[in-house]
Formats: sequence, structure tokens, C-alpha cells
Amino acid sequence: MIRTGWLLLLCAALILPLSGCMVAESTYLKKVDEAESLEKSLAACEQKGGEQAVRIAALEKQRDELAAQLEEQKKKVVHVETAREETSKTYAQMIEKMKSEIAEGQVTITELKGRLTVNMVDAILFDSGKADIKPEGRQVLQKVAEVVGQVEDKAIRVEGHTDNVKIGGALARAFASNWELSASRAINVARYLQRLGVDPSLLSAAAYGEYRPVSENDTPEGRAKNRRIEIVLVPRD
Repeated sequence: MIRTGWLLLLCAALILPLSGCMVAESTYLKKVDEAESLEKSLAACEQKGGEQAVRIAALEKQRDELAAQLEEQKKKVVHVETAREETSKTYAQMIEKMKSEIAEGQVTITELKGRLTVNMVDAILFDSGKADIKPEGRQVLQKVAEVVGQVEDKAIRVEGHTDNVKIGGALARAFASNWELSASRAINVARYLQRLGVDPSLLSAAAYGEYRPVSENDTPEGRAKNRRIEIVLVPRD
């Protein structure tokens, strides 16, 4: 009995250290697995972090580009608004200057989307079939020049228009067609505005002949409306 008990104690003494080693090894391996898992997690986070950084950089670039575009658009809006305010100011000045001509139906003035048009029937400027400006017409153009001569941000286009009555007889020796008549009238008005001090770099002349009527050509009244000079203020290119 004594020998058997001692043997059991010896076996226990041998088994316990071995069992402790096995526990320690198991714990170690478990920690190794945890460490490897953590490394994988960290690597995944770093990869995601790198991808996120690239994404953030791309978004920041887009944001900066959009901010620049918005700033440019804001400048354009401010420019358009300023131009419209200037056009409205010019319109009011023109209305004031030409009250009598407007009241007599010789002149109409319109403003639309930054475009100002002074429409003058030909009778106030020219004798029938002529391109030379009458004295009364010079007085009217003097009033126009006093206003448009202050304009710096607009181009000033002088447009000549006629009715559809064909040119014939002696008049045909001076003007082959309504194209030539409307061109001569527009050019003479532009030149006279230059003489009155309007910047010639802002001036241009255009001839439309009978091809842009504002009324029917079936009546004398309609033809009279079509025979006209239009001075148009438009944004500069």
C-alpha cells in the first residue's frame, strides 16, 4: 500500500508539469492565432485607409474644381446683371431724350434681355429714295449720340431696312436694289454718329433691305413701318 501510494504520487508529479506545458502551449498558440488575426485586421484597415485616402483626395479635387467653376459662374452672373443695369439706365436716358419723337410716333425704343433697340422711321432721317441724312434727322441722331456716346460695354449696330417696293427709274442709277439703299443709309448714320463723338470701334453697319419686315407691305402704313433705321446696342464679343 505504501509503495503503491508513492508510485501514484510520482506519476502525478510527472504528469502535472507535462499538463502545465500543454496548457501553456495551447495558450501560446491561441495568442499566436489572435496576433495573426490582429495583423490581418490591421492590414485590412491600412488597405481600406489607403483606398479611403485616395477617395478623399479625389473628392477634394472635385470640390476645388467645383468651387472654381462656381466662382467663375458668379463672375459671369455679376457681369450680366451689371450689363442689364447699364442697359436699363441707357434705356431710361434715351426715353427721356427722345420724348417728343416717341410721342409723335417717329421713334420707338425697346429693351429686351440686355438688348436695346432704337427704331426710327426713315421719314425722320431721309427723303424718299435718298440716303443723305436730313437736317431734322441730324438733330435726332444728336440726341442718340449723347446717350450712346457714354456706352463703353456695348457694340452699336446700325441696321438699314426698306419696304419691298422695287427700285426703278432714275433711282436705280444710284441704288441697284433695296440692299444698296439700306446699306447706304446705315453707313451714313454710322458715320454721322462717329462725327458726333461715338467711338467708331463700337460701331458697325448692316443692311437687310426688304427681308426683315416688321409689318405687312400691303398698305402704305405697313410699308412706312418697314422703312426704318434701327440702332441696336448689344453685348460686345
